Amino acid sequence: MAYIDLGLDETVNPGIRGLLRYRPETGRPLMELAEVLLRGPSTLSRGEREMVAAYVSGLNECVYCRNSHGAFAAAQLEDGRPLVDQVCDDPASAPITDKLKALLQIAAATRVSGHDVTPSLVAAAHDAGATDAEIHDVVLIAAAFSMFNRYVDALGTLAPTDPAPYEAAAPRVTGSGYLA
Repeated sequence: MAYIDLGLDETVNPGIRGLLRYRPETGRPLMELAEVLLRGPSTLSRGEREMVAAYVSGLNECVYCRNSHGAFAAAQLEDGRPLVDQVCDDPASAPITDKLKALLQIAAATRVSGHDVTPSLVAAAHDAGATDAEIHDVVLIAAAFSMFNRYVDALGTLAPTDPAPYEAAAPRVTGSGYLA
């Protein structure tokens, strides 16, 4: 049960979903940001961007966001859940591109502090083929999800441990987006 009364059934609206419904005037802009970051035009695939969100959420120990964005990434990536789990557990050994590995290092640094993103991390991402726009977007995804993670966890929202509800939501989110 959330730390505050959201005035709704949390089993139907777990995690951030209940918070967005509680304060739609703040919820709508947050979902607009998620829509642009995770589904808008980019040279990174939607699955890759969802995987960055899941990875950062895992590092931040946000069960709801790690599981939901992991499910959304898995639904959009050829290697699905096994790849997402491998990346979240150990991106250095995961079968992903060097570019994505470098971008995940930037994401991990961003979640700790903007000052932890160094010129050498950016240079390594460039050397691996990342564009300035991709670096920008990964930093913003990591920063935004660190905020989302704190929002969800600081208010004690429900975070199911069963993967089924997250997997059930994946077709809706991957098909219609965050604003539907």
